Amino acid sequence: MRGDEVAPTHEDFWAALLCDNSRAGGQGPWPGHPPQNARWQLRLEGSVRSAPVLRDGILYVTALDGKLHAIETVTGRPVWEFQAEDRIHSTPSLSRNRILFGCDSGKVYAVDCRSGHELWRASALAEVWTSPVVVGDLTLFGAADGRFYALDVATGKTRWARDLSARIYSTAYATERQVYFGCSNGNVYSLETTSGRVIWSTPTGNGLDSSPALSNGLVLIGSEDFYLYALDATTGTIRWKLATGLGIASSPAVAGDTVVVGSKDGYLYAANIPDGRLRWKVRAGWVITAPPVTSGNVVCGQSMGGGVYALDVQSGRRIWSAGLGESVQSCPVLTEDTIYLATTEGMVYALA
Repeated sequence: MRGDEVAPTHEDFWAALLCDNSRAGGQGPWPGHPPQNARWQLRLEGSVRSAPVLRDGILYVTALDGKLHAIETVTGRPVWEFQAEDRIHSTPSLSRNRILFGCDSGKVYAVDCRSGHELWRASALAEVWTSPVVVGDLTLFGAADGRFYALDVATGKTRWARDLSARIYSTAYATERQVYFGCSNGNVYSLETTSGRVIWSTPTGNGLDSSPALSNGLVLIGSEDFYLYALDATTGTIRWKLATGLGIASSPAVAGDTVVVGSKDGYLYAANIPDGRLRWKVRAGWVITAPPVTSGNVVCGQSMGGGVYALDVQSGRRIWSAGLGESVQSCPVLTEDTIYLATTEGMVYALA
């Protein structure tokens, strides 16, 4: 079935993991005040390895038990749940009245945000851990079958598929002309958005699970070879790379001319985008695999063993931190008065 369409919004261009370079999931500015207590908490049956997204007072959370949960943000009351065919590692995306995500069986779903009813499903040949991105009438994603897909976002019908013969766990950054992502073969790719033609590919020293950001004509992406790369978006030429202490699965976030990324060495790194100069690095936890979130002059994140924290973007100075006593592998949703986050133990929190 298909739900009624609503008027176009900016989410016709949900171009990257969690919408854009800030990784804020389309939310507005966040004042950066520390949370004082939990407004509510909700235990789900499945572990959460993806990031929540928020729209119109409803928080959407996917879990490893294969369920997509819609949760009312004022009270924490479940509104509906949708059962997918298999476990869900994919962070959902929003497009008009649709919420889009993949699952471990290779199915990709579009579900009506309001009712929880399935609108369409499509199939890859292996698990889809990436987040489907949306540009105009296309939704695009990579899968572990080594293919990158473009579907009609309204119907789920395949427009094109490009076989790269390497597993894809990197959520793409898409523009109307080019789409960028990393592969397990260590290459960063740029494809033509409308056709899937390979425009360029650039090798790094190891596989890439990190999802790129795009800023100042540069593709910013981390590799398991310990480096954060800046590639020319037009040609794929390496402009600079910044060394960290371990592999990078975290996806970079951008604030002005600063890029911030976490490493598995437990440090958060901030670099100057034009030249790659290290601005600061701060120990933020044991291992960082979740992307940070930027809002104004604040960067917020969470790590395994480190809880949730907020730092000053310019200096790395810790503004506040809050321990949860639970492991977290996804980034928070920041609103004007509440922080929403989920843990690997299946707890969803609203901190205010």
